[in-house]
Amino acid sequence: MKDETNQDGVSRRTYLRLSGLASAGMAGLAGCSGGGGETTTAEQTETEASGGSTGTEETEAETETSGGSGNALELVHWWTAGGEKDALDALLEGFSEEYPDVSINNNPAPGGAGSALDTVIKNRVLNQNPPSTFQIWPGKALTQYVEGDVLNDIGDSVWSQEMRDAYRQGVQNLAQPAGNYVAVPLNIHRLNNLFYNAAVLEDAGVDPASISDPGALTDALETVASETDAVPMAHQVQSPWSSVQLWETIFLGYNGADTYNAAIVEGNIGDHEDAVKESLQTLKDYHEYFNGDAGSVTWDQANSKVVNGNAAFIHQGDWAAGQYKSASDFEYDSDWGMTAFPGTEGMYSVVTDSFVFPKNNPSPEATRKFLSYCGTVDAQERFNPVKGSIPPRTDVPTDAFGPFLSSQIEEFKNSDAQPPTIAHGTAVTPDVHGNIDEAFASFNEQWNVDGAYNALVNAFPN
Repeated sequence: MKDETNQDGVSRRTYLRLSGLASAGMAGLAGCSGGGGETTTAEQTETEASGGSTGTEETEAETETSGGSGNALELVHWWTAGGEKDALDALLEGFSEEYPDVSINNNPAPGGAGSALDTVIKNRVLNQNPPSTFQIWPGKALTQYVEGDVLNDIGDSVWSQEMRDAYRQGVQNLAQPAGNYVAVPLNIHRLNNLFYNAAVLEDAGVDPASISDPGALTDALETVASETDAVPMAHQVQSPWSSVQLWETIFLGYNGADTYNAAIVEGNIGDHEDAVKESLQTLKDYHEYFNGDAGSVTWDQANSKVVNGNAAFIHQGDWAAGQYKSASDFEYDSDWGMTAFPGTEGMYSVVTDSFVFPKNNPSPEATRKFLSYCGTVDAQERFNPVKGSIPPRTDVPTDAFGPFLSSQIEEFKNSDAQPPTIAHGTAVTPDVHGNIDEAFASFNEQWNVDGAYNALVNAFPN
């Protein structure tokens, strides 16, 4: 059947795949994301994405950078929290040094832990006004854009043989979900971390290395509650993604990577009812030990409680360590530490960020330069130590990474399994991801194990 175009020039296939999702967005585009109360441009980007006016007069500079010049790069992302913003600034500084002829329109779309970005991008694609590039998780999160035929194949223009030889193969696979390269991954985060404040655990008499499985962590939380004034586990339930990632990590800790892939990644929830309910029940048990303001804080605000000594533990990706690095008088291995989440030793649950090359691109040459730069040693050496992640290239010097990230690099090399993550879009398609987020938005309010289980069963297509 001919792929007809509508009057705006958008293919019917692309329109049908994206238009139904554009208005709703993906409520859980989460993870390495901001939301710490900063001033943002979310209202502006959303208005621009829908073709409207911001209500203010556009400046001459904005007109110049958004008018389609080949030397103007518009970058849409959700990195607005402290360490993440610093990492992006370091990346863009290096890019500008390499390509001083390219001007940059740094256009963040924060809000809802990244949920605003997906809505903005879908609307702009439908309005034939995509940015030069945008941040997205590779893997199955790319499905709607690949099937909608809105991304350029960059296998020849960006993915040189030198890049292919240097990149870790698993990450390369995520960049080509349909067999051709459409993204450039910039980093690798680990999700199955349990961070802790060393002084609080010492006061409580808890040895984090002795916690054998997710159920035993419940006992440790109770000990913290009884022996100290600190919050046992810092967490946020304002958005569902933190609970999604904690649940999937609990499931990994109880059942291992093979069962995780069979039950969750492959969508066979109903075949593993007892295991799924056990992990949901454990998360419900944990919530008794969350901070009282979990419903009104962001992930980085919850993480600050660990920094300030007001909380013992937090489960987060290793972007949390970027916040620790920027804190004063808070040193790794003396003030804070990390252990693999109980039961997940030998696993490296992978989260990665990437940039893509949309079709109908306003600045194709500038976009090619930026994506090519993201794949270099220089870019990844600048970005990752600040972001709290490790590089997907194998030849990046580790001098700047410090003891924690250097240990993460070794953990990655020695890991027996590298399961993809659900909360951060790699393991499931966007529609399934959205359904799972809805299930946990309800679970965060009601803590109904049976209801959450049934919602998870229904999250996957029959």
